[in-house]
Amino acid sequence: MSVDVLRLRVATWNIRNVADRWAERKPLLAAAFRELAPDLCGLQEVSLAGERQDDLLAGALGGHPRTLAAESPRFPGFGTAIIVARGEVLAHEVLDLGRGRTVQRVLIALPGGLTVWFATTHLHHRPGEDGVRRAQPELLAAWMDAAPRADAEAVAGDFNARPGEPAYAVMEGAGYRSAYREANGAEPAATWPSGIIAPGMDTEGEPGCLDYVWVRGSLAVERAWLAGTAAAAHDPGLYPSDHVAVAADVRVG
Repeated sequence: MSVDVLRLRVATWNIRNVADRWAERKPLLAAAFRELAPDLCGLQEVSLAGERQDDLLAGALGGHPRTLAAESPRFPGFGTAIIVARGEVLAHEVLDLGRGRTVQRVLIALPGGLTVWFATTHLHHRPGEDGVRRAQPELLAAWMDAAPRADAEAVAGDFNARPGEPAYAVMEGAGYRSAYREANGAEPAATWPSGIIAPGMDTEGEPGCLDYVWVRGSLAVERAWLAGTAAAAHDPGLYPSDHVAVAADVRVG
């Protein structure tokens, strides 16, 4: 068996739907996503109506990636998406976390008979409402614990929680490891905001690390980094999104 088939690139990216100068961001986001080239990616704040943003980004990868979406119970036409560019999708399931939030997961079959659960979520965002953010990953972790066994798991998403907050501790307590911290010794200073300047841009809360790739089981983290961090060459206030992506190269088995 080729060693290459046992390696995956997983990522998470909140792409800010069609807000914040979308027409200008669109080519930047597509180019950055093509450069990132994830095998499995969780997207948050995705427009699922009209021109679907998950389909746009899947198309930027080439080949035939599969997209799977979970619409927000609170905001029809918007939600989260998973892009699968490697492996066969064996199952796709969605859990309602309350407050208009969901988590979705896919079971992926890889060459050699290995299986991986990959999930994505976008937790409650209000500053100071840590109790809600603690309850949502508790539901997520219990759901993943009850899933049919796989060789490994990854959960990627915008947790709207900084290291040290209850939601972060819940994931650690459930046996998940932050890929970025495992590879680099500490979390990044911030994954939001990117530096974008736009009318109506999100200014609620202090800048910080909100986005994570969590791994559990036999996923070994080889490296992890931030992507989508560069402004447009012609405009220092224009970025692919208001969040940057978190990516990790992992080894299965």
